[in-house]
This record gives sequence, C-alpha cells and structure tokens, in this order.
Amino acid sequence: MSRAARAVAGRDMSLTGVSRTFKEDEIIVSKTDNKGIITYANELFLSIADYTQEEILGKPHSIIRHPHMPKAIFKLLWSQVRSGKEIFAYVVNRTKYGDHYWVMAHVTPSFDNTGNVIGFHSNRRVPTRSALAVIEPLYRTLKAAEDKASSPQEAMEASTNILMNLLKEKGKSYDEFILSL
Repeated sequence: MSRAARAVAGRDMSLTGVSRTFKEDEIIVSKTDNKGIITYANELFLSIADYTQEEILGKPHSIIRHPHMPKAIFKLLWSQVRSGKEIFAYVVNRTKYGDHYWVMAHVTPSFDNTGNVIGFHSNRRVPTRSALAVIEPLYRTLKAAEDKASSPQEAMEASTNILMNLLKEKGKSYDEFILSL
C-alpha cells in the first residue's frame, strides 16, 4: 500500500514495521498546552512524523502514540510533569503512515508568572542502541502485562508493579535508571 493510500486509511491503519531515525545532532521539539494539545512542532517533528503544521497543531500529542507503548510509562510521565517536575523517558512513536521511531524524550513543564503549569515542552533525541537493548524488552514485558489484564485499572497496576519492582531491584529511581542507560 502506498503512503498516500495509508494516509487516506487514517490513523487506525496497520503498523508498517518500518523503523525511522534521525541524526544524533538533531532535536525533535514540540510544545503543548496543559491538556496535551500541540501548540508548536518543529520541522524535524513534522518531517519524521509525516504531518504538516496544519494537521498537527491543535491536535492531542497522542496522535503519534504507538500502540505498543506501555500506558504505565505515560502515566508516570504525565504525573511527573503535571506536578511541575521534568522527566526523561524513552518513547516509541508512530508516524501518520504507520512507521515508528524511538526517542529519548526530555519533557518539562512550562509555567505562568504565578508558578502554575500552563503547558509542556519536549525535546527528543535519538536514543542509543544500548539503551534500546534494555528498554525494548522492558516495554514488551510491561505491554504484555497490560494486555493480559481484565480491566484498564488492573492493566495499569500490573505494568506499574513490574516497573517499580525493577527499580527497587536496581536500587534506583526512575530518573536514575533512565539516565544510566
């Protein structure tokens, strides 16, 4: 199926299995409001995700969410930034045409003059192969636990428990673990 045909098929198209990457010195940048609606996307974001500015601005950042991404990681990410703290996380995203690309995301909250969180800023770099060698199997395990669960709450609990047990075993916080890879 051509890219144009996949685009017409819409967001629910099947995944292509094609992995994309970008240069080590490049940074994908996006900004959202406090509800995760995209307010800015740089040219690299648009290029790798296959969207135009018109297609992406005003849309939820989840438009690029890959279905294999564990929900527990997003729960942790959003909890952290909504509380006013930065976070680093490995994320696999999906392009408009069903390809995928991995990033090492650094997400920070944006504040107004009185210290209230009004949005989020994300810089994403190419992850190292050694980091992905740890993250990919971990995420498969987390996602499998979520998929086996009988309810969304049970799914979140199952994958969160696996992640927290791993961190306890390693004697590291989430941030320390991610930055050690």
